[in-house]
Order: sequence, then structure tokens, then C-alpha cells
Amino acid sequence: MLNPPRALPVRGRTVPAATGPLLLLEDRLEGHDTFLTGTLTLDGHDIPVRITTLDDSTTLQPTQPPPDGLPEHWQATLQLRHGQRPREIPDDLRTAAGAAGRDLDALDDAELRYALTFLGEATTPTIRTDRLTAIVTGLPTLEGDPA
Repeated sequence: MLNPPRALPVRGRTVPAATGPLLLLEDRLEGHDTFLTGTLTLDGHDIPVRITTLDDSTTLQPTQPPPDGLPEHWQATLQLRHGQRPREIPDDLRTAAGAAGRDLDALDDAELRYALTFLGEATTPTIRTDRLTAIVTGLPTLEGDPA
């Protein structure tokens, strides 16, 4: 059974761009897969959009010509066909960090998100092992651990 789309209330503003209007959200989307597509329901129009989240902002780019007269500031509903990004640290990463005396709790939300995405996109066991090593090596040592 397919999961129904997730509807998120969003607020933003319309920003002109060479490729057409961009819809910049007031608040960055947290914990959702992005660089995917969704549908923005704005003033009764369903606007298909590509969702791009960078460090501190989320931008929606219409994938089809949007309706004329988009308001400068708006409230809408963003329909996501995909769910929340898993935030749970996998056992192999937790075990590798512990064995190396490294502190996973030192990662801020963005760093953890990047590390989990990097690890989760490994396509073979060898690549996953190499990525685990890269992540763990980059972590600070645990307080009081001479490693």
C-alpha cells in the first residue's frame, strides 16, 4: 500500500529568477527528503515543484509554468510524496564510532543529516565500509579518551 502524500503548511515569498519565479520558504524544511518533487497548493492552484534544501533555506522551483500573478508573500500547503528522512543512527555507525572512541553526539543537525545521507546512499558493502571509516575518522574523540 502506498503512503498518502504528507501535507505541510508552509509560508514563503516569491523571488524572481532567470529560470522563472522561485518560491522561497520562510522556514527551512527539516527532516524531509528534498531534491525531489512535490506539489504546492497555493490559492487553489496545484503547482508541481522541485524541492531544494541547502544549508539554511528551502526553495521550490515550479516544474511547469506557474499561474500568473503569484503573490509576493503567501501561505500554502506542500504535498510531499515521500516521508521524513530517517534520523536514527544505524548500529554499524554507532558501533564503529564507539570502537574508535569517537563522539557522534558532537555532530549538529546538519552534520548528522549529511553523514546519514552519505552513509545511506552507499551502493555496496565495500562503499558503506569506506564511508563509515570516513565519517568516524572525522568525528572528535570522546571527552577523556586519549585516542
